[in-house]
Amino acid sequence: MASSKDYLDFVLEQLSGLDEISYRAMMGEYVLYYRNKVFGGIYDNRFLVKRTRAAETLMPNAAKELPYEGAKEMILVDDVDNKEFLQDLVKTMYEDLPAPKKKK
Repeated sequence: MASSKDYLDFVLEQLSGLDEISYRAMMGEYVLYYRNKVFGGIYDNRFLVKRTRAAETLMPNAAKELPYEGAKEMILVDDVDNKEFLQDLVKTMYEDLPAPKKKK
């Protein structure tokens, strides 16, 4: 099942207090970037973030789910209505995220 643009727009609005949030559509889903680093995405209308030390600390009991078959587990963000928490989560995760891969 592909994710809806409406759900993407809702999550982006929740993150609107952060500079340099962007996304890329990929096969009906959306990959999310913060300052050019991938931090998560919208998969089947679920907001999932990478399993980083910061994300695990802020959401120790959150469910781990697969964005798609064959992918690494990610953390399901349940509290999408809490704008302040979401922005803090992404800012806190930034240092744990790998640098963007160089294009060849």
